[in-house]
Amino acid sequence: MNRGQTISLSLPPFTKAVKWLVLVNAGMLLLLTLLKAVNQGAGELTESALSLIPSLVLRGWIFQLVTYSFLHAGFWHLVGNMFGLWMFGSQFEMEWGSKKFLEFYFFCVLGAALTTIAVSYTGWGGISPGTPTVGASGGVLGILMAYGLIHGDNEIMLFPIPIRIRAKYFVAGLAFLTILGALGSASKRGENVAYIAHLGGLLFGFVYVKFVPRRGLMFGASEGYFGLRNSYYRWKRKRAARKFEVYMKRHDRKVTFDEHGNYVPPEEDDKKNGGSKSGWVN
Repeated sequence: MNRGQTISLSLPPFTKAVKWLVLVNAGMLLLLTLLKAVNQGAGELTESALSLIPSLVLRGWIFQLVTYSFLHAGFWHLVGNMFGLWMFGSQFEMEWGSKKFLEFYFFCVLGAALTTIAVSYTGWGGISPGTPTVGASGGVLGILMAYGLIHGDNEIMLFPIPIRIRAKYFVAGLAFLTILGALGSASKRGENVAYIAHLGGLLFGFVYVKFVPRRGLMFGASEGYFGLRNSYYRWKRKRAARKFEVYMKRHDRKVTFDEHGNYVPPEEDDKKNGGSKSGWVN
């Protein structure tokens, strides 16, 4: 039985979109660190404005649904997320292309944000509408969920422990630990791990792989739009054809249109009805 490939620390290529995501995330951490060093108040204000704060999002600060994913609570928080993004995100960018990969990544980022906002108003999970959330974990965990679903039989080398485990079991264990963490965080004071965002990322990663069209959301949306538009134009053409037929009939003239609303010339209509073409007889 084929057990699939093994993902080890052989360092995958830095694909284009992954590279830019890593650079932007690292740049934001550096920028905020320098800003805080120059003016602590301005740095903290900027960080709060870009973090995900549910109460502010509902007041119109919708940019926070994305900007929070570019902020991190420190160097090691950044390194952990960017390492996961690199190791697993590069695989999907090579398979799907940059456009679909970015669509998927930000679908999970938005899903994690929306999950966090929804749960914050329930009073569950140790968060409230005023609790700020930062980090790319929602997008990264969405990638891990997709990897477990699509490449579940591939083996992952756990570092630093020299143990290999199938991706589907690794993701299942990760999801289980995340659920336990979310349940436990409700009773903990000072808990700073965004378990709800993690769950949202896992959930929306699952939704994307299982329910979104193979070519991606944008392709499916554009295909649906053009399909509806073409159906509307066909309906208008047939409706106009029927009106014109009625108008010409009132003037004792006959015109014919096919079932699609296309005009049928008289000679073609005669041929369909078995008639002969009129003309001079010598």
